[in-house]
Amino acid sequence: MQDFIDKIATSAGIDTGLAEKAIGMILSFLKKEGPEGPVNEMLAAIPGAADLASAQADASGGGIMGSLMGMMGGGGVMGLGAQLMGAGLSMGQIQTLSKELFAHGRETAGEDVMGQIVGSIPGLGQFV
Repeated sequence: MQDFIDKIATSAGIDTGLAEKAIGMILSFLKKEGPEGPVNEMLAAIPGAADLASAQADASGGGIMGSLMGMMGGGGVMGLGAQLMGAGLSMGQIQTLSKELFAHGRETAGEDVMGQIVGSIPGLGQFV
């Protein structure tokens, strides 16, 4: 996983700590918002992904904050984008990071699995 984080950090022009945090945020979002079966397949196919998603979910305050954001209209892809920008990423960096992450998911978990995930989350397709 560290090699992948380093690659994404270089591609997006960010440090590895921010890349790791952002990848964890995206994976945590997918785990929360995506279809359970395909997301679990993807997390299992990418070594270290499940741990990174869980660590970020724990760091972000978990369920109560996520529930409150959802009630206030801050959920979904736009909510994730706001969280990533709040962490210090530009829109261009978010798109680069997302495209790299989903390309890696397609390589490891397969096109069908990633297609199910992207197809189930409104608005996600425009970023990957």
